[in-house]
Amino acid sequence: MMTETGITEVGLAGLSRMLAKRQVSSVELTQEFLRRITQWNPLINAFITVDQERSLADARLADTLLASGKGSLLTGIPLAHKDIFCADGWLTTCGSKMLSNFVAPYDAHVVGLCKAAGMVLLGKTNMDEFAMGSSNETSYYGAVKNPWDIAAVPGGSSGGSAAAVAARLTPVATGTDTGGSIRQPAAMTGITGLKPTYGVVSRYGMIAFASSLDQAGPMARSAHDCALLMNVMAGHDARDSTSLQRPAEDYTRTLDQPLAGFRIGLPREFFAEGLGSEVAAAIESALAVLRGLGAKTVDISLPNSALSIPAYYVLAPAEASANLSRFDGVRYGYRAPDYVDLDDMYEKTRAQGFGDEVRRRIMIGTYVLSHGYYDAYYVKAQQVRRLIAQDFARAFDECDVILGPTTPETAFDFGSKSDDPVAMYLSDIYTIAVNLAGLPGMSVPSGFDGRGRPIGLQLIGNYFSEARLLGVAHQYQQVTDWHARVPTLVREGVSA
Repeated sequence: MMTETGITEVGLAGLSRMLAKRQVSSVELTQEFLRRITQWNPLINAFITVDQERSLADARLADTLLASGKGSLLTGIPLAHKDIFCADGWLTTCGSKMLSNFVAPYDAHVVGLCKAAGMVLLGKTNMDEFAMGSSNETSYYGAVKNPWDIAAVPGGSSGGSAAAVAARLTPVATGTDTGGSIRQPAAMTGITGLKPTYGVVSRYGMIAFASSLDQAGPMARSAHDCALLMNVMAGHDARDSTSLQRPAEDYTRTLDQPLAGFRIGLPREFFAEGLGSEVAAAIESALAVLRGLGAKTVDISLPNSALSIPAYYVLAPAEASANLSRFDGVRYGYRAPDYVDLDDMYEKTRAQGFGDEVRRRIMIGTYVLSHGYYDAYYVKAQQVRRLIAQDFARAFDECDVILGPTTPETAFDFGSKSDDPVAMYLSDIYTIAVNLAGLPGMSVPSGFDGRGRPIGLQLIGNYFSEARLLGVAHQYQQVTDWHARVPTLVREGVSA
């Protein structure tokens, strides 16, 4: 696990300087990442759609802007978008047969902001179907492989973005997080991923799963790179009623702040039964590093955190059942080829267009919203959600950030949890509460298990404390190199 020194290992700030000084062109940079995608994607399956001609055209435009002195900090830098974001003229599938023929006619707000910054779109990354999954095994386009071990899942639902960053197929990528879908795959692939406060990044043009939980965020190798991409992604959007109107922030502003006197809260519920021993040991080692940087730890409690999974799997399917009702074969997307009447077309289209996990969640959601069960399940889950948020509010009276594991174990083998949905859902036991409360959270690489599979630690902050989280992560990454490790499989010189 030696560190690679090629251009694919240069961070966003370094690439920006190289582009500004004309040490490399955007076309050359884009060609290098497209070359790696051509070499490695057949094995890893991180990308659903790549359009080399379109990407190179964008790169040539970026070079023109840079030559005229009109470029911004990230102009000319390639990135990948999770295939949940609409991108004008690009196939946008959400990992589903239902949208396998859908070419988006407009840009999502996030896509538009990255385009306006002059970034170059390499392609659309693979994902669990409609973002429903924790392993990237539910994609209509096949499972994504973990670059650290192709027998292991990369996590989900943003597994394609995570694997693409880890394999150096892109410098950065966008992801979405409904219950841990940025943080969990980031942990399992050894990269850094940030889920912002709900409403900080617009959901416009992001195909909805659970509207009160979905949030877009950056995925990159380092906290510094995440901060730079957040500077582009964040901002108010009048087209999204949940988008928050706040002053613009520089998310890099606290990266160099020392941690002396910083209070890190350790929830006793996160270090109890169910946490793997190797993950626990890596978190303890990370805590020793942070204490060495001047931070102090305090014990806290999140007493209702154990209720996060049952609450989530009432609320998220309920919202999904409503959001996915639009996919009926009438206006766009897949339509069953043979049917006798309108009802038959609806039934066959949805039965054929959706995979097992999506159908399961639609059925659960329809059930909990039905007459006679709404109060018993949906209303109760909303009440639990409020209790979870109140737990966090009390905890932040005692600490500045909360730290714990991102996942209870490292990446598991393909197929090992496919027949047990509950076991799969438990992969998100430490991440879901953050979404229910609408808080920011991030995963930071913090070691490897005995099989060489990455381990991630999770940082959770109070509302709008993304810069603080990024600062803690950056200080940690200044004295460790877990985030700089390269999977042996995809180092230069190793053939596919």
